[in-house]
Amino acid sequence: MKRTTISLPDDMAMIAAREAERRGISVSELARDALSEHLGLNGGPRELPFANLGRSGRSDIAANHDKYLAETWADDIARDR
Repeated sequence: MKRTTISLPDDMAMIAAREAERRGISVSELARDALSEHLGLNGGPRELPFANLGRSGRSDIAANHDKYLAETWADDIARDR
């Protein structure tokens, strides 16, 4: 485990210490739990904030993604060869 030092405002440090004591854990464990939850590392599926941002108008993108990428990037692919 890697040790990391963070600076907290006094009021946040006091609240974190109180919460850790209430839970019967260390402040370090409280911080690890909070970071794991925030970063989506708690074992569940990670949220992808960019997923489903747009609509292509096509229903077969997953099945034919290589074809569509090749069509879209044909000029770039040809230039890089």
